[in-house]
Amino acid sequence: MNFPHREAEIRALAQNIIAGLTENADFPNPPIAVSELRNLLDAFINQSDVQVAAQAAAQQATEGKRDAQDRLVSAMKTNLHYAEDAAQGNDAKLAVLGWGARANPGPPAVPGQPRLLETVQQSAGWLHLDWKRPAGGGIVSYYTVKRRERAEGDWTAVGTFIETEATLNNQKRGKELEFCVVAVNRTGEGVPSNSVSVVL
Repeated sequence: MNFPHREAEIRALAQNIIAGLTENADFPNPPIAVSELRNLLDAFINQSDVQVAAQAAAQQATEGKRDAQDRLVSAMKTNLHYAEDAAQGNDAKLAVLGWGARANPGPPAVPGQPRLLETVQQSAGWLHLDWKRPAGGGIVSYYTVKRRERAEGDWTAVGTFIETEATLNNQKRGKELEFCVVAVNRTGEGVPSNSVSVVL
């Protein structure tokens, strides 16, 4: 029998060991006392609860930061559009705002390849990914995280993100999943990042 790797299975086995040692006289002197094993199980459960709460708080904080950034950017763009109209293309006037006249519009370059995708944290049914911005290419509007099952090979978009990190909940369990990230702007998608594989 193989030792389990999933959190729920580890908990269940620990509880079975504790119950078996407590109720069965065939194992009178285990090297780790039942009371100590019970304390270790309680500590593990408590830390699991702390992790879940911290994950929820981190996701809420990320969403709050994104909302605050969106409000700031909207206000800045409003004032810059006003200044551009008022300055009538005079770069010297706009320079005091750290801005310049509107460039001739044209399609941006496709974004470059996101770098160094990695799985920072994972547990049953969820994972947290982190990556670096592309070193070149056009401005990134957002990132699309894609997933596939290793045996099937078809990539599916599972979320879009502004930041260079993503928490993905409610993922398939017991399957080998592969993830990659693609940078996107209005011109199109860039080259996918490296991929990472997990079994949740």
